[in-house]
Amino acid sequence: MPEILAPAGSMETLRAAIRSGADAVYAGGKRYSARSSAANLTDEELSEALRYCRLYGAKLYLAVNTIISDQEAPRFAEYIRLTSELGVDGYIVQDWGAAAIIRRAVPDAVIHASTQMSVHTAAGARLLKELGYARVVPARELDKSALARICREDIEVEVFVHGALCMSVSGQCYMSAMIGSRSANRGCCGQACRLPFSACRANGRAALSLKDLSLLPVVEELNQIGVCSLKIEGRMKRPEYVASAVNELKKALSGQKPDMDLLRGVFSRSGFTDGYFTGERRNMFGVREKEDVTAAQSLLPGIHQLYRSEKGVRKAFFRAVILPGEPVSVTAECGEISVTVTGDVPAAAQNRPTDAAAVEKQLSKLGDTVFVFGGLEAQIGKGLFVPAGALNELRRRAASELSEAVIRSEAPKYTVTQAFPELPEAPRRGSSPLPLRAVCTTAAQAEAAAPLAAFVAVPVGIAERCALPKEKTILSPPRFITDEEALAERLRKLREQGFDRLSCHTPDHIAIGRELGFKLHGSSTLNVYNSFSAEYLRKIGLEDCMVSFEATLKQISAMRTELPIGAVAAGRLPLMLTRNCPIRNEVGCGRCTGSLTDRTGRKMPVICENREFVQILNPDFLYILDRPEELSALSFGAVLFYDESPEEVREILSGKRPEGRLTRGLYYRGLPEVL
Repeated sequence: MPEILAPAGSMETLRAAIRSGADAVYAGGKRYSARSSAANLTDEELSEALRYCRLYGAKLYLAVNTIISDQEAPRFAEYIRLTSELGVDGYIVQDWGAAAIIRRAVPDAVIHASTQMSVHTAAGARLLKELGYARVVPARELDKSALARICREDIEVEVFVHGALCMSVSGQCYMSAMIGSRSANRGCCGQACRLPFSACRANGRAALSLKDLSLLPVVEELNQIGVCSLKIEGRMKRPEYVASAVNELKKALSGQKPDMDLLRGVFSRSGFTDGYFTGERRNMFGVREKEDVTAAQSLLPGIHQLYRSEKGVRKAFFRAVILPGEPVSVTAECGEISVTVTGDVPAAAQNRPTDAAAVEKQLSKLGDTVFVFGGLEAQIGKGLFVPAGALNELRRRAASELSEAVIRSEAPKYTVTQAFPELPEAPRRGSSPLPLRAVCTTAAQAEAAAPLAAFVAVPVGIAERCALPKEKTILSPPRFITDEEALAERLRKLREQGFDRLSCHTPDHIAIGRELGFKLHGSSTLNVYNSFSAEYLRKIGLEDCMVSFEATLKQISAMRTELPIGAVAAGRLPLMLTRNCPIRNEVGCGRCTGSLTDRTGRKMPVICENREFVQILNPDFLYILDRPEELSALSFGAVLFYDESPEEVREILSGKRPEGRLTRGLYYRGLPEVL
């Protein structure tokens, strides 16, 4: 059966999940977790949590799924060493550099690719397997056929089956960071998507808010296609939420019908959606209504019964030896583990002597432990008496020592080293004057940009039908791949025609590009935020890479890498990549407004990509090309074009400052450090 994986945002929630039947939990510490608003676990609590999981035979995966800075890296490595020595069962990772640090510090650590890596193809999963990842958590936006293809690869596959859905593809949302310097990729998402947005300026509309997901009614299908772990979202949810979700998921896996009314009452946003599983993407939008909140109050006391006390999950066998002149001994065995405790010498019986039934009565009282009584073998001399209190004390000591022995035997052991990834001694210097790379959306833009830009990145469709200089063209595949085989075939044909450069937005593009022999250029959506990520991507074959636009210019200038790096220097930044079109949901495609309006009246352009996915752009035009002295670490600057005319393309590439409202993005204000 697949693993039931539950969230543990606190110790109370962790106990609720384990007692309700979860096979594993995922938790975050006080740093490096993508849910920094959850209570999360201190180092001491993490140690306690791991001991608790060992007793129940459950696993604990630690979420260190934020992008980290160079400054944070040494302390991050210390944290990995500490938590490995505590015995975490695996690390959930987004950051390429963080994974490299983990692998150096703990060579045999188990690493899971977070859903924030945005992997959504079998090729992407193959690449991660090749790079040493044990498990992949694919993007939540996949249908069952895409999941089935990934499950056929030689890597564990974990799928979200219940809980909140982000509007954006995880790892590809920059809205909260740009609006309020609260980066989702840094664990500080401000949930800007739950604020009012509308395609037609309607008051109170939440155009970016989705219902909660629940695939519990179809878990058997997930089991059949080979999903190994069924994940419940909710590290910020209360224990009752987690306990009820675990319990209903257990029922669904056993063939029973889950109580969806109960789950809706505990927490939902206008009910549930099956998300992208069927591929239909219908009736997915919803908000938290007043009735959703009040429904939970009457349900919580009953749910509390699921986890109020310890559960007997391990069978314990006992041997008692009560002989004249010898201390009473009790041996407790659980599988191959055994412990022995001794007490006082038994007294002569004054009335009724102690017999096997009396011993069993006391030793079987294991209700406050994880053990259930599995039987007794007793050797008792004649005419001897042991008080019930003494037997109870021996039982308590035996259960305690057996628990400790189980914890020791269940804890994984790792090779922990002081190794750390090596970096070049000094920050690299870029090119002067700064070469520009034009990222175009239309053929007219590309033709205008070609004489002025060092390279021109264009969608695959434009390269297929337009005559562009192959030596200067970088093919830009869709950021979300909905037909992996078809895209690979199109790229193969273009490769045969002489196009040899590919822009890589996610690990999927790296994988496909490597298999087809392209020169690989990383885009900013790979979220390279530190030197270690840049060096790692260089070692796996990238020619160059744009760094994350969530980094400051100061951070970029301090990067130590031999990989040529670039940055978005002009253009409208992508705020969100989503499979759902908020405009289509609100007004329909026939009345498309081409933008969303926020509560302040600002319009955010929305780009539709053949109804397969949309990109929501920042309303302000980023521009830093007027500060060339601060771009000296860059090998190139990228200019993102959206609806600019060919003349505007030529003007911007020639150095003319654009008209309208401009922004410096996060290049100066930056994001908080986690030290």
